[in-house]
Amino acid sequence: MGTHYEGTAEETLALDCYIKLSRAAESVSQQINAHLRDHDLTISQFGALEALYHLGPMQSGEIGQKILKTSGNMTMVIDHLEKRGLVTRQRREDDRRCVDIHLTETGRTLIEAILPAHVAGVEATLSALTQTEQTQLAALCRTLGLAQA
Repeated sequence: MGTHYEGTAEETLALDCYIKLSRAAESVSQQINAHLRDHDLTISQFGALEALYHLGPMQSGEIGQKILKTSGNMTMVIDHLEKRGLVTRQRREDDRRCVDIHLTETGRTLIEAILPAHVAGVEATLSALTQTEQTQLAALCRTLGLAQA
C-alpha cells in the first residue's frame, strides 16, 4: 500500500518509497531476528554481543554507535547483559574514567552458538533478491544512509 497523501509528484514518490522501505525493513527484521526470542535476547542485546565478539572490548557509547542506539538505551542493554553474565564492565587501568565492556566466556559461547543460524537466516531471507539485486540494494541503502550524516 502506497501513500494516500495528495501532494506533488515528488512528495508522493518520496512518501511511497518511504512506506515501502519501512515496511520491508520491519518485515525483514522480524523474520531474521525471530530466533533471538529463543535465547531471551533483544535485537539490541544481540547486536552488542555481536559487536563485542567481532571487534573486542569497547565503551558503551562505541557499541551504541556500531548498532545505532542511544547511550541511554545502551546502559539498559549492557545492564541486562551483565546481569545474565554475558558481559562485564572493566575500568581501564590507563584512564579510570573509561569503562570498557568485555564479552565473558558465557557471552562468547552464546554468540558463537547463535551466529551461524543468524547468518543462515539473513541469507535465506535476502535470497528473495538475486545477488545483483542484493548488491544494488546495499549500495542504495549506503547512499541513503550516508546522505543523512
